[in-house]
Amino acid sequence: MPRGDKSAYTDKQKRQAEHIEESYEKRGVGEERAEAIAWATVNKQDGGGKKSGAGRANAKKQSQ
Repeated sequence: MPRGDKSAYTDKQKRQAEHIEESYEKRGVGEERAEAIAWATVNKQDGGGKKSGAGRANAKKQSQ
C-alpha cells in the first residue's frame, strides 16, 4: 500500500477526517495542512486504519 493511501480506513474514519479538515479550513488553515492535521487526528484517536476482529483486545484486558 503506497503512502497516503486511505483505503485502510473505515467510512466512519474518513467522515471524521473530512469534518475535521473542513473545520480547519474554515479557520483559515490551508487545504493541504488541514488535511494533514485531520488524518493525524484520526490516527491519534484510532491508532490508524481498520482495527476490528479477533486478537485486537486491549493489553490491560489480556493481562487480567
